[in-house]
Amino acid sequence: MKPATLKEIAATLGLSISTVSKALKDYPDVSNKTKKLVKELAETLNYRPNAFAVNLRTKESKTIGLVIPEVVHHFFSSVIKGIISEAEDKGYLVIILQSNESFELEKKQIELLANKQVDGILISLANGTYDFSHIKAVMNQGIPLVMFDKIAKIVDCSKVIIDDQKAAFDATQHLIDTGCKRIAHFRGPLTPQNSIDRFLGYKKALLHNQIPYDPSLVYILDSMSFEEGQHFTKELLKDHDDIDGIFINTDLVAIGSITELNKRNIKIPEQISIIGFSNWFMSSVISPSLSTVNQPGYLMGKKSFKLLYKEIKKRKEGKKINYKNIELKTDIILRDSTKKL
Repeated sequence: MKPATLKEIAATLGLSISTVSKALKDYPDVSNKTKKLVKELAETLNYRPNAFAVNLRTKESKTIGLVIPEVVHHFFSSVIKGIISEAEDKGYLVIILQSNESFELEKKQIELLANKQVDGILISLANGTYDFSHIKAVMNQGIPLVMFDKIAKIVDCSKVIIDDQKAAFDATQHLIDTGCKRIAHFRGPLTPQNSIDRFLGYKKALLHNQIPYDPSLVYILDSMSFEEGQHFTKELLKDHDDIDGIFINTDLVAIGSITELNKRNIKIPEQISIIGFSNWFMSSVISPSLSTVNQPGYLMGKKSFKLLYKEIKKRKEGKKINYKNIELKTDIILRDSTKKL
């Protein structure tokens, strides 16, 4: 059945269109009897409000854009769940776009969301993003934007983050506390801020414990994949035969590394200890199970939407938006891939 219009409902009941509209919105100047008649007929005739007309009237699309590097990543899937749980509660639709770590694709997606007139944008930057003019341009259009996880410190906007440097320091310190003295680091690409901070945290922990920093023990990964975990573990074993610990930038890479060490019958953690980052589900089921930094993805998603929602409301009310940085706590999940303290 084709949905009815306000005009058809009004004609059927012999009421004005404005009275029907008020009845559907529970205006107090319409009697309960009339409201009941209107709502029952509206349901029978499959009436649905015209979303476009509502958007024009309220100057809201009730949609937000979400741009993330990859959907299948456990951390980002947790973030999405957190965002959607809050967005649905506020009646918002979330348009999810995947940049595939591409700067050019990210630019196109931001422009697309702006053209769709979304009320706001949440974004975790692609590894390939080196210029932020597309971010600044959309904010200059008056569209609220909040960054989370992979952010740019030089962009003035609200952000939801963890202290990546401290988390990496704590992870490396755990390896040192369990007796590791030659610790390698598999880091991400050079540009993402979280990759930079995790490297700095690793380096700081070494220096804090009077362990000389050796740049040859740092391997720069590109795609942060399972296959890279295997490949760079082979390279590490070829380059250094005295390694006793590895701090790895993300769990997927760490699982690749564990798989390669298992193939070579290298005992974990007796010969080499491994600690990862993000706490994937797979981290708890691989053998040996992976010690890792627990990154609160679901909470980050909820906090990111709440922050964006406040900015959307302030913009609608014509109030000044004061940018905020929210920093979430992390902790280390100790499992079998590192020695007991």
